[in-house]
Amino acid sequence: MSGPPREAVYAAIFALASAIPGLATASRKARHWADVAPTEQPALFQIQRQESIEVVKGLPPKRRFGVDLYLYAQSTDPTIAPASKLNPLIDAIEAAFAPAPVSGVQTLGGLVDHAWIGPRIETDEGVLGDQAVVIVPIEVLMP
Repeated sequence: MSGPPREAVYAAIFALASAIPGLATASRKARHWADVAPTEQPALFQIQRQESIEVVKGLPPKRRFGVDLYLYAQSTDPTIAPASKLNPLIDAIEAAFAPAPVSGVQTLGGLVDHAWIGPRIETDEGVLGDQAVVIVPIEVLMP
């Protein structure tokens, strides 16, 4: 199969995501939110989800990767909703993975055909407590 090595793609996703402002912790080694101290939050963790190969007769196979970005934020102030700390981080992730204006695709610096957020961002806004969690799925199409 042609295309860049997997590790280069996963490292590029992490470099883009972990560069967003406001993070206290970023890692490719996941931790449960209960194991992330309030002083380590907001936190971002990257998890490799799945890979598939798309084959169309007469065309070279395309690889498709899935990555989940877990964002954690905690608010110990009873007047501040934990989700209000996560919303700017989600906006920053969306901006980081925005497609280039001319091509309409995000290529992670030319490594992939396209990387995008989708199809659904899952949230637990901390309604019943101080902890909020968001899972942002990143889909990647590679040659």
